[in-house]
Amino acid sequence: MFKTLKNDLPASVVVFFVALPLCLGIALASGAPLFSGLIAGIIGGIVVGSLSGSKIGVSGPAAGLAAIVFTAIQDLGYESFLVAVVLGGIIQLIFGLLKAGVIGYYFPSSVIKGMLTGIGIIIILKQIPHFFGMDKDPQGDFAFLQIDGENTFTELLKAINALISGNVSIGATVIALISMLILLLWSNVLSKKGKVFQIVQGPLVAVAVGIIFFVSTAGTNLNISVDHLVAVPVPDGFDSFLSQFNFPNFTAITNPAIWVTAFTIALVASLETLLCVEATDKLDPHKNVTPTNKELFAQGTGNIISGLIGGLPITQVIVRSSANIQSGGRSKLSAIIHGFLLLISVILIPTLLNKIPLSVLAAILFIVGYKLAKPALFKKMYNLGWKQFIPFTVTVIGIVFTDLLVGIGLGLLVGIIVILLKSYQNSHFLHIQDKSNGKHRIKMELAEEVTFFNKGAILKELDNLPRDTYLEFDVTKTRYLDHDIIEILDDFAFKAKERNIDIKLISKRGVVENPPSFIEFFQLRPKSNISLS
Repeated sequence: MFKTLKNDLPASVVVFFVALPLCLGIALASGAPLFSGLIAGIIGGIVVGSLSGSKIGVSGPAAGLAAIVFTAIQDLGYESFLVAVVLGGIIQLIFGLLKAGVIGYYFPSSVIKGMLTGIGIIIILKQIPHFFGMDKDPQGDFAFLQIDGENTFTELLKAINALISGNVSIGATVIALISMLILLLWSNVLSKKGKVFQIVQGPLVAVAVGIIFFVSTAGTNLNISVDHLVAVPVPDGFDSFLSQFNFPNFTAITNPAIWVTAFTIALVASLETLLCVEATDKLDPHKNVTPTNKELFAQGTGNIISGLIGGLPITQVIVRSSANIQSGGRSKLSAIIHGFLLLISVILIPTLLNKIPLSVLAAILFIVGYKLAKPALFKKMYNLGWKQFIPFTVTVIGIVFTDLLVGIGLGLLVGIIVILLKSYQNSHFLHIQDKSNGKHRIKMELAEEVTFFNKGAILKELDNLPRDTYLEFDVTKTRYLDHDIIEILDDFAFKAKERNIDIKLISKRGVVENPPSFIEFFQLRPKSNISLS
C-alpha cells in the first residue's frame, strides 16, 4: 500500500478539500449537529477505508440519506436516532454474511454511467450559485428540492439573474475565477513540467490562495461574507471539544420506530454503497474489482462506530471517490489519509479552515463534476444505440430532477423494459424459403432459452403463417423451453390441421412429422418446463 504513497498523498489532500464542505453541508441538510458530519467523514476515511476492499473508494456521510436522517431526527430525537444508526450498521454486517453484496452486479452499465453523469451534472448546477457567492444553502444538499424551499433550477436562475444585474459577490467570484485558472493551469500545463507540480496538487494551491485573498481583502469591496466561508465548529477548549460528541440513548431500543429507521438506513446505505462500488470500479483506470460483501462489512462497522460517538450514517460516496480517482489515488491509503487530515484539521486548525471561501471549493467541485459529465459521453452513449442511450438518459434526468435512488430506479426500470422487448424480439429466427409443391416452406428456429416472455412473439408468428405451409420447427439449439410455450405449440398443432399446415419437428430426440401433441412428445407433466440440454 505504501508503494503508491507518492500518488495517494496528493490525492488525499484533494479528497480532503472536497469532503470538508460536504461533511458540514450534509449535516446541516440532515438537521444534525455540524460536528456529526465531520465524525462520519473521519470514520468513513480511517475505519471504513482501512477495512474496505476498495482501493479507490472513499466513504463518508451521504447526501442520499439526508432526507431520511432529517425526518428520523425530528421524530425520534438525535440520541435515539443514533441507536438506529448503530443497529443499521449491525444489519449491514448481516447483509455481508448473507452475501447480499452480489446485488451490486445486477445494475446495467448504462444505468451506472447515467448515475455518474447525473451526479456530475448536479455537482455543476449546485456549485454555480456558490461559485458566484449567491447561495447560502449547504453544499451537501444534492437533492432537487432543497431544505430552504428552493430547488436546483430556481437557485441557478437566481444566480444568473444576479450575475446579469451585477448583484453577485465580487470577492467570491474573483477568487473562484482565480481558483479555476489555477486548477486548469495545474492539471493541463504545470503537472507535466515537473514532479513538484504532481506532488503539490492544484486544489491545495487554490485553497491557500483563497485564504490569503480572504484575509487580505477584509474591509474592502472584495470582502467575502462569513456566510460564504467554511463553517467548522470551533471549540473553546478540550472540554468544549468533547462536548460535541453525542451518544446513543439505548433505552429507546424497544421503540418500533427505531427498528424501522435502522432497516431503512441499512437498506438505503447498502444500496448506495453497492452502486458507488460498481461506479468507481468502472472509473478506475487500473480496473480493480471491489469485493462487495467485504465492503458491506466495512460499511457496517463504520456505521456502528459512527453511531456510537454521534456521527451520521456512512456510505461510499461517488463525489469523493471520483475526486480521488481524478487526482491519481492508487490505494486505500488515500482514503485513510484524508480521514486523518479531517481529524487533525478540526482539532488543530478549525479557525484557519473557516477562512476558506466556499467559492474556491465550488471551483474544485466544478472540475470534478465536469469530468464525470463530459459532453463526449452523451455522444458515445448515443452511438451505442437506443438500448444503451435510453436507460442512460432516463437515469440522468431522474437523478437531476429527483434524487440518486429514484433516478437509478427509473433507469433500471427502463433497462428491464428494454430487456423484455429484446427478449420478445429474439425468441426465434424465421427463415422463409421458396414455395414448392403448392406449399410455402418456412423454417422457424427457437432461441437457446425460451420463456413466457416470448409467448407473444411466437404466437404472433404462428398465427400469421399462411395456409398451405410446410413448417420446419427446429428446437435443436434450445436448452430451456417454458411450459407456456409448449402449450402454445400444442394448440397450434391442432389448428394446423384446419389450415393445411404440415409440421416437421426437429430436435435432439429425433424428427417427427405432424406431431399430434407437443406435450406428449416432450413427455411433460402438467405445468412443468423442460430442459433440453
